Amino acid sequence: MIQLTQIKLPVHHTESDLSSTVADLLGVNVADLHGFRVKQRAIDARHGKVNFIYTIQVSTLNEALVLQKRGKNGLIEAAPDESYRQMDGVIPEGELNSRTRPVIVGSGPCGLFAGLLLARSGRRPVLLERGKAAGDRARDVMGFWNRGWAFNPESNVQYGEGGAGTFSDGKLYTQIRDREHRIPWLLKEMVAAGAPEDILIKAKPHIGTDRLIKVVRHIRDEIISLGGEVRFESRVMDVVIENGAMRAAVLASGECIESDQFLFAIGHSSRDTFEMLHRRGIPFEPKPFSIGVRIEHPQKLIDKMLFGRLAGNPLLGSAPYKFVAHCSNGRAAYSFCMCPGGLVVASSSEPGGLVTNGMSSYARAEANANSGFMVEIKTNDFGSDHPLAGIELQRKFERAAFVLGGGNYQAPTQLLGDFMNDKASKGPGSVPPSYKPGVVWSDLRECLPHQVVTTIKEAVGRVERSLPGFNLHDAVLTGVETRSSSPIRIPRDSETFQCLGVRHFFPAGEGAGYAGGIISAAADGMRVAEALLRATR
Repeated sequence: MIQLTQIKLPVHHTESDLSSTVADLLGVNVADLHGFRVKQRAIDARHGKVNFIYTIQVSTLNEALVLQKRGKNGLIEAAPDESYRQMDGVIPEGELNSRTRPVIVGSGPCGLFAGLLLARSGRRPVLLERGKAAGDRARDVMGFWNRGWAFNPESNVQYGEGGAGTFSDGKLYTQIRDREHRIPWLLKEMVAAGAPEDILIKAKPHIGTDRLIKVVRHIRDEIISLGGEVRFESRVMDVVIENGAMRAAVLASGECIESDQFLFAIGHSSRDTFEMLHRRGIPFEPKPFSIGVRIEHPQKLIDKMLFGRLAGNPLLGSAPYKFVAHCSNGRAAYSFCMCPGGLVVASSSEPGGLVTNGMSSYARAEANANSGFMVEIKTNDFGSDHPLAGIELQRKFERAAFVLGGGNYQAPTQLLGDFMNDKASKGPGSVPPSYKPGVVWSDLRECLPHQVVTTIKEAVGRVERSLPGFNLHDAVLTGVETRSSSPIRIPRDSETFQCLGVRHFFPAGEGAGYAGGIISAAADGMRVAEALLRATR
């Protein structure tokens, strides 16, 4: 097949327009095109015009001759082979040597896809999840948000089947390198598990919380059907390390589970588990992270800002934005987990701390757009050389936000115009805040580091130049957001993926410092599972 990239067409084009454009670029007749398929479609909203940009794969007559004549500009080439082949020959039947089943701690995307590969390879993994199954977890979260239920420290936005990404926009794109083609495989597996098929062609696919829960359940059911085990409400409270190797995991119930392969796919909020592992001698390294707020604008404003006269066109959907602003103090502010047509949600994982995040359904149909407005925090900001010092810094500002919000998980909130003028807000403007259980109008300077406040204030002006209308006085800021990434990394060998200094222990995913989002976490889980399988050939 031949692959063509950077094919630009107006939003209101027909399939015939696309076929004709491809044929013209190849110098053939439309009738000579066979096996035509859209590989990717992106939206280009730069320079005041909105177009679709396509990557197309097509078979045609005399492909070698067509490539010889037309394949000189870099936009027409032989279609690359993007098959996922990492499992080929890894586990010949009958040659598995391990006497114990691999144990996976955590059932977020990292743990689930590691478990799926291991289960399909006959390894019958045991998945241990401290939280609840997706459905029960969703009821707890919705009850906390909307019905006044008490906060549950073991079943919330951070803990439970599907991981933290279950209550997010469900973004399925990443900037990681993917030479092994794990990402196309992951997307196809998600579609097979119930995700919408358009994630296969959208340049920036998302699945939404409402669809993601179905996908998670399907993967869990397959793992179980292949002999694996998924155990909920099974918190690992201790580990046994002997002679430089992890030998067992001890559950809160007292049960001891032995194995010679422990894949820890815990998320960035598993602080008590990090602390336990540190006590047991697991090495940790501090890692930069970010602190900021959620900012909300009317989605119609963002649509107009990005799509102009085509704002509201159903072919385009709700507009997303992205920005990075490098400020004079040497820090950068950036948008994180932008949620078109979404909600700002309560995302705490510990009693007495207030954490925010953003979430969208697949339809992205809510009135507001929101994004994390984040500022980088460097390791020399931590105030200590302790490897877990970043966690304590997160806690400091989460607790300050909790107190500022009244101590009942309502969030401190401020109008952007008041924030810019160092003035506490007394009530809402034209943009209603979406955060549940509720908000308290405040001065966010009381729960943010000084360097974050000054960086955001400077960044607003810089963002306004590229996104006119962003500096809206009534835009809503809700604090605090601290969980954009893990503040630690567990060092591991680049080939075996075992923790440096502790055999049989395989740190993986976002919590261990090797991923940042659903797809990168899932891909890292696959990478580590492949290593486990190679080790047991």
